[in-house]
Amino acid sequence: MIRGGHIDYCVLGAMEISVKGDLANWSTGKGIPAVGGAMDLVAGAKNVFVMTQHLTKEGKSKLVKECSLPLTGANVVSRVYSDYAVMQITDIGFKVLQLNTNITLDYLKSVTEGNVYQ
Repeated sequence: MIRGGHIDYCVLGAMEISVKGDLANWSTGKGIPAVGGAMDLVAGAKNVFVMTQHLTKEGKSKLVKECSLPLTGANVVSRVYSDYAVMQITDIGFKVLQLNTNITLDYLKSVTEGNVYQ
């Protein structure tokens, strides 16, 4: 099903998502990596959605200009659902589709790397 391209939507977690839609979700570079089927999923699904906390435990953005962690897939993410906003990946950055009621666009921009726009 997956490798044959029969999956329309895939929802995964992430450690980093770049403005280009690159996804890193299998290794932090510390400890034992958690390689699983995510690489097959992102390669075979027509749409890859990510659900994640917007910030790491250290307060750094998971939405970045360029991933520093090993990639699960390049240019595969189409939409991000975080606790701050829902954003579409576009050619010019993160397009905000919906903001959490407690989050302003200015705050979202301040805690997100890369271009954020409405």
